[in-house]
Amino acid sequence: MALVPEQTESGTAETMTAETVTVEQGQPVALHCADERAGPAALQWLAPSGFTIFLNELPALKNTKYQLLRHSSNQLSISLQNATPQDEGTYKCLQYGDSVRTKEVKVIVLATPFESTLEASVLRTQNREEYVILNCSTTRSKPPPQITWHLGSGVELYGETSHRCDADGKYNSSSTLRVRAYGPDSTVNCIVRHPGLQGRRLVASSRFEDLVTTQKLASGVLENSPLPSQDPWQSTSTVAVMEDLRTLETDKEEEEQTTQDPDLTTGASPRYQALMKKKSGILLLSLMSFLLFILFIIVQLFIMKLRKAHVTWKKENEISEHTLESYRSRSNNEETSSQEKNGHTSRSRSCTDYITQLYTEVKTKRKDNTLHSKLNGHHAACTPESIV
Repeated sequence: MALVPEQTESGTAETMTAETVTVEQGQPVALHCADERAGPAALQWLAPSGFTIFLNELPALKNTKYQLLRHSSNQLSISLQNATPQDEGTYKCLQYGDSVRTKEVKVIVLATPFESTLEASVLRTQNREEYVILNCSTTRSKPPPQITWHLGSGVELYGETSHRCDADGKYNSSSTLRVRAYGPDSTVNCIVRHPGLQGRRLVASSRFEDLVTTQKLASGVLENSPLPSQDPWQSTSTVAVMEDLRTLETDKEEEEQTTQDPDLTTGASPRYQALMKKKSGILLLSLMSFLLFILFIIVQLFIMKLRKAHVTWKKENEISEHTLESYRSRSNNEETSSQEKNGHTSRSRSCTDYITQLYTEVKTKRKDNTLHSKLNGHHAACTPESIV
């Protein structure tokens, strides 16, 4: 390792050649620092911002991302957990002894693209010439990937590639290729290379015929489309055919190519995708109809149960009302008969009393008449004769 001496006020400072460590985003990275000089030495790790991370075994930052791996008199090893693009930079290890040595470690964090998107647009100009514009894109990768096109016969070429950087330092990349003519069985492969793939390649494959057929079935190519003569590339109908780029091998040739080159080969037929979408739509409609039918049956059963309960309640209510009316009529009849009996008894008693009263009065008059007649007879007997 080369050393570059530097003169300082306190003595000689030696700066070692910087090392470069590449790590995948989200993975840990280990930073090792060892002083080969004899005797104990003080070791210090500095972050790219200049703040101290560890001084010997003592942590200086309250950050759980930095952890102590090993510490001894001449060695200090730490780890950076869950690396992100913000953790990129040059980390320094200061070794204090007779002189100060500085070890620099440059950390590069990679953001690997794990899927790409293949889009196709079919254009038709006023003179009925068709063009196919292919677009292959990846998102949120760092550094930007390399995108090429393979059209068969071992020919691989570059398209019009553009990169757009996000606020977090990741790139959205796309490559465009214009095709004027193609054969009935012509295929196109979009190849993506990136350092994070570790020598592998991300491949998206499709057939031109499938792309054009799917585009015509989906939207219908406009026969009479007004296109300006100055811009023959202006599209009248553009259909994006999105392909899920998972590891999928479609035939033996692709399998052999995958065996020879460790590529991530993906691709799906747009016609198959359209058919699957149609089947899924029919299945969804059938499922919704079945659910509505079940709901209708449940509502009907509930209405029938409610109606039956209402009829039962109505019958019970009628029976109770009829019973109450019968009880009331019986009570009224009993009261009426009782009143009639009481009235007849009272009349008989009153007649008997009246007859008894009349008899008593007649008897009393008779007694009075008898007494009066006796008194008159006695008065006649006692009268003097002279008077007579």
